[in-house]
Formats: sequence, C-alpha cells, structure tokens
Amino acid sequence: MPQLHLYVSDDVAAALRARARERGVSVSKLLAEIVTRDARRAWPEGWLERVTDAWTDPWPTVDDPPPDERRSL
Repeated sequence: MPQLHLYVSDDVAAALRARARERGVSVSKLLAEIVTRDARRAWPEGWLERVTDAWTDPWPTVDDPPPDERRSL
C-alpha cells in the first residue's frame, strides 16, 4: 500500500490529533478515511444539466454580434 506524506500547519495538526483522539483512531487512520472519502466522491448525477439550466443567457450563435456590440443595440 502506498504511503503519502504531507505538511500542515501546527494548528491543523493539533486539530487532526484531537479529532483522531475523539474518534479513537490514529491520525494516519483518520487521514486515510478523509482522503478515501474525498477521492471516491463523484459529481452528482445530472449536475451539469442543473448548472446549465440555471443560465439565463442563451448560447451565442454565429449571427450574434460580439458582446461589446450587443450593448449598443
């Protein structure tokens, strides 16, 4: 199993140690859980459609004037 190394501030290290102690696990185990959970996270299904449906401006077409010329119309 690969081993990873990282650097964090003293404050972050203290917070991680405290959280690991509260959960009864090692800091290494806690970090492995956090990284694994984040690495497996995927974009929710349909996220692109929700984002693009929220746009109110229509997609420009070849016949549309450039944006700076639209303001003068």
